[in-house]
Amino acid sequence: MSRAVIGLDNVSFRYNDLPVLAGVSLEVEQGEFLGVVGPNGGGKSTLLKLILGLLKPLSGSIRVLGQTPEQACARLGYVPQFINFDRHFPITVRETVLQGRLGKTRPLLGFGEKDRNLAATAMQETEILDLAGRPIASLSGGQIQRVLIARALACEPEILLLDEPTANIDPKVEEDVFELLRRLNERITIVVVSHDIGFISNYISRVACLNRTLVCHTTSRLTGSLIEELYGSPVRMVHHETRLSPHPIKNGDDHGRLP
Repeated sequence: MSRAVIGLDNVSFRYNDLPVLAGVSLEVEQGEFLGVVGPNGGGKSTLLKLILGLLKPLSGSIRVLGQTPEQACARLGYVPQFINFDRHFPITVRETVLQGRLGKTRPLLGFGEKDRNLAATAMQETEILDLAGRPIASLSGGQIQRVLIARALACEPEILLLDEPTANIDPKVEEDVFELLRRLNERITIVVVSHDIGFISNYISRVACLNRTLVCHTTSRLTGSLIEELYGSPVRMVHHETRLSPHPIKNGDDHGRLP
C-alpha cells in the first residue's frame, strides 16, 4: 500500500505559450525529505505552486494528502523565496509568525490563546522566541529565514514546502537552517527546492532533478556525471563546501553555486 502524501501523475504546465513542465510524475512518501534541484527556469517553483494549489496543471492530476491541492492547502506549510519577502514591512517577529494561523482562527475575533500558544511553540522550535518583539527589519537574513519557517509551522502542517530557503545567506547559517529542517523532518514530510545540490545531499533522503521533465534518485546516486547530463553543461564538484557548479570556478569564487 502506497504511503505517498503527494502524488503527481503526468503533470504538464505552461505560462501562456511557454512550456514549463512536461509529463512530470512524482510520489513523495510520508516522512521523506525530498530535495528538488535544477537550473533556473526548470520549473522548480512552479512545481511547488502546483502542489499548493496556487496553479492548476494544464494536464495530468495532483493529489495531496488524499485530496486535491485546493482541499489540502490548509494542511501544508510554505516558506517562500527569501527575495520575495519584504523584510522592511513594519511588523514584529511575533506578528509575522501569527500570520501562519490565518485561515485557521476566528476571522472576526482575531487571534486567540490557542493561536498565540502555537506561535510561541513554533518560535521556540526555531529558536527565535527571544526575538518575538523585535521588528523584522532589525533581523539578519538567517534570523528572518527562521521566522518564515516558524510562520509555516504555526499552521500545524503535515507537509512543509520550502522554496530556496537558504538563498543569499552564508554557509554557516545555511548549515544551521538545514540542521533545523533535519530535526523537523522527524515529524513532518519536507520538500525543499534548492540550487545547492552538493550541500543538501548531506540532509535529504532523495533528490528530484527537474528541468521541465523529472528524474528522481536517492542521494547515494547523485553524481557529477548525472547532474551534468540533467543540466546540459559541465559540472564540477567543489570539495571545500561540497557544492556543484556548472561552470569552471574562477579565482576568488569559492562558492560554486548553481545559477
